[in-house]
Amino acid sequence: MKVLAADGVSPRGIEILREAGFTVDVKDKLTAEELLATIGEYDALIVRSASKVTKDVLDAGKKLKIIGRAGVGVDNIDIGAATACGVIVINSPGGNTIAATEHTMGMMLAMARHIPVANETTQKGEWNRKKYVGVELRGKTLGVVGLGRIGAGVAKRAQAFDMDIIGYDPYVTEERATVMGIKLVTLEQIVERSDFITVHMPLTAETRNMFNKDNLAKMKKGVRLVNCARGGIINEQDLADAVKAGIVAGAAIDVYTTEPIPPDHPLIGLPGVVLTPHLGASTIEAQIGVSVDVAEGICAALKGEPVMTAVNMAPVSPQVMNVIKPFFDLAERLGCMAGALADGAVRTIEVEYTGDITDVSTKLLTTAVVKGLLNPILETNVNYVNAPSLAKERGITVREVKNKEAANFANLITVKVKTEKKEVALQGALFGNEGRIVAIDGYRVDVDPHKRILICPHINRPGVIGKVGSIMGDEGINISGMQVGKTDQEGTNIMVLIVDNDIHDDILHQITALDGIFGAKLINFDLL
Repeated sequence: MKVLAADGVSPRGIEILREAGFTVDVKDKLTAEELLATIGEYDALIVRSASKVTKDVLDAGKKLKIIGRAGVGVDNIDIGAATACGVIVINSPGGNTIAATEHTMGMMLAMARHIPVANETTQKGEWNRKKYVGVELRGKTLGVVGLGRIGAGVAKRAQAFDMDIIGYDPYVTEERATVMGIKLVTLEQIVERSDFITVHMPLTAETRNMFNKDNLAKMKKGVRLVNCARGGIINEQDLADAVKAGIVAGAAIDVYTTEPIPPDHPLIGLPGVVLTPHLGASTIEAQIGVSVDVAEGICAALKGEPVMTAVNMAPVSPQVMNVIKPFFDLAERLGCMAGALADGAVRTIEVEYTGDITDVSTKLLTTAVVKGLLNPILETNVNYVNAPSLAKERGITVREVKNKEAANFANLITVKVKTEKKEVALQGALFGNEGRIVAIDGYRVDVDPHKRILICPHINRPGVIGKVGSIMGDEGINISGMQVGKTDQEGTNIMVLIVDNDIHDDILHQITALDGIFGAKLINFDLL
């Protein structure tokens, strides 16, 4: 079998493939036309970020069985087209964890001790010992926002510097945080108490501009911020203004809203600010690590063995796939919605299958539910293979229940998510091949899980619904569908609004503040 390695993959990965008996052709800097013309010869393809694996490339790759991305992101690969062609796509989700963790610590130290500017001026012949007096990490409070692998790794290393660690992650239990030596607090407490703050969250609608002029103004004077996660989590202009105002003493930034950054970027030239060009994964070891991960995955796939870093789905027999394939999208969206409605750290996920679907293995569908719940909240890319282990890492128990007897639907998927505070229950069914959400906490609905949905529990009295509609209308938000019905709690209703536009946090706050409204939760399935 033949493997094509593009984009400058580390030689160690090439050696592993050749030692396994595969023929490997190394062709760096292929043009799109050259890749399209040659891909038909190969059983496997390795890329980094330069090569774009489009639907046309996949259609031309008649022999392709697997694509390996030597890195984390797979934005340059058409995952949907690969899945449709039966091509496994793998990445290296943990290959750069240590590199990103250590870069965060390096940035923190460089910022605290003014190392970059001190080096630059000393190289020019200056001697500014008094000008660049820094601060120690010892005894300072470090706020870690996001307690995945990288956030937990930073916390572990910061403990060696005798820092006091507090952490915010709405999807981590207090027990798990305690095991990591971290005191779990709210985001507001992170803002108010931290001397240093480092972010390790994915970029989502909820985390975009998570740190902005409002909460920057509430921070300790002299706070220092680090972002080696995703550009956009910290508002760059607001951060620059806070530095100029003397609120923020230092910032260390590796990722940006726009990359490369423009010459007029607001953080360029500011005192106390350290900028690096997205170097989080740029170590020799990380590059070797991702190439080894991908090479081992390709070896396994070409030998017909399970691949633990697949980003589309694990192998399943054609007979079972024919039965469960129509339910994948519905299952993932049920998980996404359940996670959005859950309040607090998730303890258990129970997925119940009712009807004829119980005759086949539904394990992969349960994984789809877990994937849908975790993907919007984790910095790590969640896929059909790592979703169960990621849930286990977070102390989430996943249960699968089957009940052959069906009542109102030929097949029904029920997802129950329990947190420390509440339980959320959703049900979904197929109408033809189209998935619909048919119940929310026992309330019968008919919701297309491909739209933006606003859910508002409220007091059952005249005028409440009209006030919500007025706010939406004033803000230019169109309501294209609405359902209202009673909940289990006497005197309360729930309204489900299908909206055509995004709803910003300030509008949600306005709705929540209305008399008679118990809350407003936006579920945006566009994020999946």
